[in-house]
Amino acid sequence: MSDGDSVGTVYLVGSGPGDPDLLTVKAAELIEAADVVLHDKLPGPEILGQIPEGKREDVGKRAGGEWTPQEYTNRRLVELAREGKSVVRLKGGDPFVFGRGGEEAEHLAEAGVPFEVVPGVTSAIAGPAVAGIPVTHRDHASSVSFVTGHEDPTKEESAVDWDALAATGGTIVVLMGVGKLPAYTAELRDAGLGGDTPVALVERATWPGMRVATGTLDTIVDARDEAGIEPPAITVIGDVAATRDRVLAFLQNGDGQGDGHGDRGGDDA
Repeated sequence: MSDGDSVGTVYLVGSGPGDPDLLTVKAAELIEAADVVLHDKLPGPEILGQIPEGKREDVGKRAGGEWTPQEYTNRRLVELAREGKSVVRLKGGDPFVFGRGGEEAEHLAEAGVPFEVVPGVTSAIAGPAVAGIPVTHRDHASSVSFVTGHEDPTKEESAVDWDALAATGGTIVVLMGVGKLPAYTAELRDAGLGGDTPVALVERATWPGMRVATGTLDTIVDARDEAGIEPPAITVIGDVAATRDRVLAFLQNGDGQGDGHGDRGGDDA
């Protein structure tokens, strides 16, 4: 606690994909010591449940649902720090991977507020991994591209070059892309990516109730609808998605050592 005469520090903290066991030691220590925790919707429910209600504020956003304007969050971070408080800005995954952490860091710097970035395990890698999908593989993918499926709606046109992604090969991981799945799978097919390219959707990866749906570029929209996959979810496009069946067969036969999560009735990240 501060006496209010000095400016507090803001910590831009990544909470990882949601499993509290995947929270970094530093993140856990900062959350414990913080005066206030401003959190998104994506930190796992078990992580949020461990933070006393009196010191956490929900500033999250959901596609098509309730949301907190980014301008409010920026302003609140500065206000709390200038009250001398230690503030954790808790985000899902890593704060600098499609988490708007870069924008908040710039705002804090302009306001003269001390801040520190605490990286987290990004769901772009952890989500596929817990579903049995490596984003790179010596036989299948020597590169991986991370793409947002939910760009700034004020942009006049998309900054994502689907033609280039299709030509590059390797693995394409789309975050926040469940709703626009029909649009970008069609773009990739039009760009020449084969309709038989394996695709997986991982919903709420590492959370209780994690679910996975698999298919191909041609069939994944129907697979999504049949399984009822909803945000938050990761889309994995590429040959690596086909390794899931072989990996899970090994683990479920008792030959391997799983992490205790496996398939919990669904998918996401």
